[in-house]
Amino acid sequence: MKILVCISHVPDTTSKINFTDGDTKFDTNGVQFVINPNDEFGLTRAMWFKEKQGANVTVVNVGGPETEPTLRKALAIGADAAIRVNTPATDGFSVAQQLAKVVEDGGFDLIIAGRESIDYNGGMVPGILAGLTNMNFINKCIGLEVDASSNAVTATREIDGGKETVSTTLPLVIGGQKGLVEESDLRIPNMRGIMMARQKPLTVTEPIETNAQTTSVSFEKPAPKGAVKLVSPDNLDELVDLLHNEAKVI
Repeated sequence: MKILVCISHVPDTTSKINFTDGDTKFDTNGVQFVINPNDEFGLTRAMWFKEKQGANVTVVNVGGPETEPTLRKALAIGADAAIRVNTPATDGFSVAQQLAKVVEDGGFDLIIAGRESIDYNGGMVPGILAGLTNMNFINKCIGLEVDASSNAVTATREIDGGKETVSTTLPLVIGGQKGLVEESDLRIPNMRGIMMARQKPLTVTEPIETNAQTTSVSFEKPAPKGAVKLVSPDNLDELVDLLHNEAKVI
């Protein structure tokens, strides 16, 4: 079984975010980048298939040279090879088109993507990728079992108010998230993995021509929260007045 894990290069959630050029560009100065958390759950599940079923695991990222440390980390965790499509990831549709080309050229059976990235939170790439490649698709996936001998798949996905178990077959695209593996199962690269990652192939491919459907016009930080008003517990009339006339919640 050949598995392709899509990796997004995203800012660490503890990083302070700023914008430049009149709030039209993201300022990367001083920002620590990591593997997108939803993708990391998927990568860890792919490692299980590699160790238990002998699957071959490739990771892929659409981005510039600055994303290669993130791909190297994925290799250190245990992926067999990495691919970087040499173009900025600025639009979900064009990213899916680039990934579809990688899938077509590589003949992958299972594509594991994160449900969404934590930077733009578009949540569109896995579904578009499935449509472009004519593969089955399961979103919000929190459980995945594959019978490699028959290509049969049993998956669990999150739905409103509960969980749903579905069955399908390979080839398949999933949008994974927390729950696909436990947080305690996530892997930190050890020294041996880091050394081996240096010898693993990281292939850079040039992008195909795509037609982006969206562009970012500007960015804006959330407005700062207003000052807190303290109301004496004995003054319920004032509290009711503030909730009704100022907060307008009652």
